[in-house]
Amino acid sequence: MAMTISTSPAPLRLGPYELLRRIATGGMAEVYLARRGGPHGFQKIVAVKRILPQYARDPDFVAMFVDEARVCARLGHPNIVQVFDFGEQDGELYMAMEYVDGTTGARVIRAAASQGEDLPLDVCLHTALSILRALEYAHGARDDAGRPLKLVHRDVSPGNVLIDRSGAVKLTDFGIARAAEIERRTDAGQLKGKLGYMSPEQVVGRELDERSDLFTVGIVLAESLILRPLFSGGKELDVLLRIRDADVSVLDRVGNRVPDDVRAVLFRALARDPALRWQTASAFAEGLEDIIRRRRLQVGPSRLAAAVEKLGLVVGPDVEQETRDTGSKSTAPIDNDTTTRATLAASAPPPTERDGVDGSQSVPPSEPLSVAPSIYRLQRPDGSVIGPVTFPHIIELFATGEASATATIAREHGRFKPASDYLELGRFLTSPALKWDADLPSAAIDRGVLDPARLPTRIFHLAVRRETGALVLRDGPHKKRIFFVEGSPECVTSTEKRELLGEFLIRRGQVLRMEVEMALAMLPRFGGRLGDALVGIGVLRPIELFRAIHDQTQERLLETFRLKHGEIAFARGVRSQEETFPLGVDTYELIGRGIRHGYAYDELEAMLAPCREEVIEPVPSPPVRLEMFRLSEAQAGVLDGVRGKTTLSKVVAQMTTAGKADPEDVLRAVFLGLACELLRSPKWVVPPSFIKGR
Repeated sequence: MAMTISTSPAPLRLGPYELLRRIATGGMAEVYLARRGGPHGFQKIVAVKRILPQYARDPDFVAMFVDEARVCARLGHPNIVQVFDFGEQDGELYMAMEYVDGTTGARVIRAAASQGEDLPLDVCLHTALSILRALEYAHGARDDAGRPLKLVHRDVSPGNVLIDRSGAVKLTDFGIARAAEIERRTDAGQLKGKLGYMSPEQVVGRELDERSDLFTVGIVLAESLILRPLFSGGKELDVLLRIRDADVSVLDRVGNRVPDDVRAVLFRALARDPALRWQTASAFAEGLEDIIRRRRLQVGPSRLAAAVEKLGLVVGPDVEQETRDTGSKSTAPIDNDTTTRATLAASAPPPTERDGVDGSQSVPPSEPLSVAPSIYRLQRPDGSVIGPVTFPHIIELFATGEASATATIAREHGRFKPASDYLELGRFLTSPALKWDADLPSAAIDRGVLDPARLPTRIFHLAVRRETGALVLRDGPHKKRIFFVEGSPECVTSTEKRELLGEFLIRRGQVLRMEVEMALAMLPRFGGRLGDALVGIGVLRPIELFRAIHDQTQERLLETFRLKHGEIAFARGVRSQEETFPLGVDTYELIGRGIRHGYAYDELEAMLAPCREEVIEPVPSPPVRLEMFRLSEAQAGVLDGVRGKTTLSKVVAQMTTAGKADPEDVLRAVFLGLACELLRSPKWVVPPSFIKGR
């Protein structure tokens, strides 16, 4: 986050440091230009950073600040801003850092873009190389006992790249860095890193390693060349989707501003799959150095300093600097019982008269947000009445299938009328994703009993044949629908109350129940979408909504593999009619994870018992590659090891004796191989395809 100049007076002193002026304020901390005096007129100019007063007693912010100091104290490298001191005065923590008299990468890019001046290739490469050398050192840092710190910066961005007057490049702000020795974990949904400078895995909240930093170095290098955001969009959610999908198509639209050899290096750095990226900072740096050697470029600090001076950016201590917004905590809920539309407003203020949300009726911003009437009664077709209940309770009844479109509703003290007469219930009565009246579709393909041994194959067939339609599963009163579009899940709905998004967020401690109920009461203003309501009233930020929906969808899909009884059917061509954003769920990876999490060891033994002494062998031309399932190294090794005719017993004995896999890994791998037509056995009956007659 760009810092702003403050004119308020600074405290006179923190520890031994005389604070001269406050030069910047960010989301968590403020930075002062300071001076430390000593005997015989000794003076040293430093930057002193302290937590903003309003956060000084917040344990999470204090822990983050302490983490930054602990990490940076171990780092001493020419391309990393050095931390000299860490202290406390009257309960207030501060750190003294190297003062970099210069500018930032962000200001350089903005100035070049505004002046229509391309940055020279050698300058861009030198800057990127300097960042990579800093990361090479940080990623390899060790503690006093020689153990790797496993440090990940997590916030490499142009604003954290400082450039001094001589052209030296220094990476700063390890405030959200993660080291193995730091046990404190980030709260679910807490935003870490700047929008536009995250890796795909960071966007969805996965564990990060050093390859995440290399992705963001790729962003910085690309933007210094094209002088525009690599991941741009009118709305925050659009930006997040582009990052998640590693959509770098802008590089194909900038002509020759990115040379082919540099483009090749960038494409590798910006691969969506971390395994396809440069694996270390040193490898990435060597790729850039190869370009420098082949092109015989002259790189170095002096050329960067000249470029900065040409842009008029040689600055002194009175000019604002930039630092990042460390993010803020949020105890926010998200969507209700289905996926949320991709049309969330970036900043999501309450809707105004000119800018309604989701087509709902809007009010001037000066008026209070309206809520639905609070008291309802519901009458079922058998005459039984539920109520009086609140609007959130009514929504829950429809979302879980306990109420149907045939019910009649009375609002306040009015008479009972058809549910369809109430506009606030419209979405829950018309959307195929949310209507639970109908039983399994009568015209559905391959309607029958759910067999857990054959379920992965059913889903595999949908993926291989790129089917579009609804997979419907029912176990007594519990129902689940997975809507596929060309073989990939589009959205998942369930009648299980605990799988509703509000319950999901409450369960993992991200929101309070009263916050969910407050947002549910406001659904009519937000098209019946809880996620939009929570973002719209400022409880959630779009990235928190994005991550929550991603996690909830994954959980709902994995729960499918835990079903052991019931019925199953596939209704081809049925769409959810919900406006959804792409979930980015790979069906093959989902099957691999489902088999890992949905089947107990004894269950696998029972399912594979008929094949234990029978021949199993590889399928000569399998429908998909093994790599698509993203199995563990041990399980992938099991399937790679089946080269000819053998038996399950022999595979178990060979793998366990060699120490390559334990019996459970062998059973899971073989089960997946048989279910997904990588292996075959005369005793393993492959269920018929959903696409009969094809």
